[in-house]
Amino acid sequence: MLLENESLWRMSVFAGVLLVMALLEAIFPRKARVMGRPLRWLTNLGIVVIDTIAMRLVVPVLAMGFAAMAAQNGWGLINLFEAPGWIEFIVALLLLDMAIYWQHVLSHKIPILWALHKVHHADRDIDTTTGLRFHPVEIILSMIYKIFWVLVLGPSVVAVFIFELLLNACALFNHANVKIPRPVDRFIRLLIVTPDMHRVHHSVIPEETNSNYGFNLSVWDRLFGSYIDQPQEGHDAMTIGLPQYQTTKPANLLWCLVVPFMPERSLETPSAGAREDEGVT
Repeated sequence: MLLENESLWRMSVFAGVLLVMALLEAIFPRKARVMGRPLRWLTNLGIVVIDTIAMRLVVPVLAMGFAAMAAQNGWGLINLFEAPGWIEFIVALLLLDMAIYWQHVLSHKIPILWALHKVHHADRDIDTTTGLRFHPVEIILSMIYKIFWVLVLGPSVVAVFIFELLLNACALFNHANVKIPRPVDRFIRLLIVTPDMHRVHHSVIPEETNSNYGFNLSVWDRLFGSYIDQPQEGHDAMTIGLPQYQTTKPANLLWCLVVPFMPERSLETPSAGAREDEGVT
């Protein structure tokens, strides 16, 4: 039943969380925008449409389908042990979330992956639609990566289903330009990545871009030493995006699709320590 209605559930959660966060951004904005909303949103939502089409064409069987296959054949580490279903469910969610954390780290450290991932970071404002802004090739590689871990771990179909819903919802939440009172933010980020925590990751300062990789659980950044509490310049004054793309180009849909394939100067990783005019974050 989950496989048959997967698209409906995913679209419902996506649309619902996107609408709620967009409304909250309008009522309680955290940071002043530097670009107009209409063109950015048209571009970011346009990327989602292209991503969806690309996924259906290139990877027609998604992670949930492989989870069902693994369950039928007893594949995966989780299936090697006898444990109550609820324990297997929690373990699966934790391990999948940690896998996504390391995927994000690798997307900053490996040049060819950074070339794709910088489309996400080039957005000069950060709001809930930024959580949707990923190059279609990166989205396809991400799904292949998730399928690999589904086959290795052997989580249940329900666990993969819930994980993907949480991952999408959290991406919309933690990219949102929403002002959350500091005490509330500090409490929430004990477990979940908050907008203020993730905004640090979108700073043009390399040390900050190479931090706060988590999308859902905040524990991984603390555990693996990549946590930064607040941006050096403060949230109001910090610059979002990539130094070399502080123009209107990142709001152009065609630019977003072709920039990973531009000359090699744009392919440096954010940890390369290049000069500011070469731009690495």
